[in-house]
Amino acid sequence: MKETQAVIQRVKQINDTHQHVVLAVDESLSTIKQGQSLLARESESWHPYLREHWWPVVSGKNSITVERPTASRYVPGQVINVLGLVGQPFRFRRTLRTVLLLAYDTPPTPLLMTIPWLLGNNIAVTMVLLGSATEYKTEHLPPELEVVLGEVKVEPDSTDFQWPSRVTTVGWADQVFVAVAQDNEAHRFSRVLQMFGDLRNDVPKNYLFGVFRPTLPCGVGACYACMIPTKDAQTLICTDGPALDLTLVKL
Repeated sequence: MKETQAVIQRVKQINDTHQHVVLAVDESLSTIKQGQSLLARESESWHPYLREHWWPVVSGKNSITVERPTASRYVPGQVINVLGLVGQPFRFRRTLRTVLLLAYDTPPTPLLMTIPWLLGNNIAVTMVLLGSATEYKTEHLPPELEVVLGEVKVEPDSTDFQWPSRVTTVGWADQVFVAVAQDNEAHRFSRVLQMFGDLRNDVPKNYLFGVFRPTLPCGVGACYACMIPTKDAQTLICTDGPALDLTLVKL
């Protein structure tokens, strides 16, 4: 973990709700991998205590592109105070052919950095958008990515976990990474785990991962605010996450 400064180079709106912000960063941050993130604060701002959690979608030599809501305003030359790197890279299997990315009631931003890397290694990727995630426009994503939109609920009590060829999609995936809305992650991940259990009869270890995004006051494991109970230990999202095997989490 290192505190450093990043400078905004470019800002580009990529759809109705999100923009890409290109940051010039030092060498220590340009080594960021899929699943890792940044804690950021505008250098001119003295907003107390908490930093914003920024998720990269592209990394390059001395640059990182993060995805931010269009409601936030940034300008080239603006200096950002950054803490990073936060978390561990996603734990992909060595023998991997197919990956399913699933976003439920949240934009798929935390999952997007995986896509170029997976496709570049000839791994097939499908992204399923459920609930309010269907509002996220995907025209800027690689054409090789298969995007599937969930079905709109017809009745208030109907399930929001329906999408075309659902059984085939779940059975096809070697690994699954899921992001959900942050208002009640434990409940939402519990529903996801139950759905996969119903469809597969058994959910093996190292198959279904939840990408947890609690508030991170420190980002270095000092405050224990992001502790999640697992079957073997108490796990800190900022140091051991963000992706945890849902079969091992006490939801």
